[in-house]
Amino acid sequence: MAHKHVQQISLNYDILADAYSRHLSGELEGKPLDRDWLRQFAAAVGSRGPICDLGCGPGQVAGYLYEQGAQVLGIDLSPHMIERARHLHPGITFRVGNMLALEVADASWGGIAAFYSIVHLQPTELATAFEECWRVLRPGGWLLLAFHVGDEVRHVEQLWGQQVSLDFRFYPRTQVEAHLRVAGFQVVESLERDSYAGVEVATRRAYIRAHKPEMTSPD
Repeated sequence: MAHKHVQQISLNYDILADAYSRHLSGELEGKPLDRDWLRQFAAAVGSRGPICDLGCGPGQVAGYLYEQGAQVLGIDLSPHMIERARHLHPGITFRVGNMLALEVADASWGGIAAFYSIVHLQPTELATAFEECWRVLRPGGWLLLAFHVGDEVRHVEQLWGQQVSLDFRFYPRTQVEAHLRVAGFQVVESLERDSYAGVEVATRRAYIRAHKPEMTSPD
């Protein structure tokens, strides 16, 4: 992701931060499948290490994981989103960062939850993103993804009354799974669902739970 592209996404979400927080901070209340997968995810990571809500926005996923007893942090491109997340979830650490070039040491985290965090990545950037996730996860760590299913790009110039310029990319589940396997992950579970009417935009959604294998000693 070129620097200019990153900056553009960050600026757009700075514009959206207040409206985004008002509309989506409580969205998990209407998404039972998301809550169920996040509970299972928190239990699977356990005490293995902290979970990063990657592309955290105002921190609704981080907040829910925190309620499950997980050690959590959040990272997002937008400084204004990070400000909103800190205000809404004062018990959690949030900071600005780029999922394609994480300023995090190898094997730092026990889990990564990336809910709709790949929606602005171009196809050529998926491999880099998943390589970074692999690098910063501890052996035995877990990755949980959610994204829009399809093979299209939707350009948006207005959201919640705010003028923006954002491309939302949809990906086939099999394509994302293939990239994860190339990065070294084991795809443990995946599924798709239709949108929750009245709760979210009408798109098909995919969830993937992937595992970074434990290191094994050579024979």
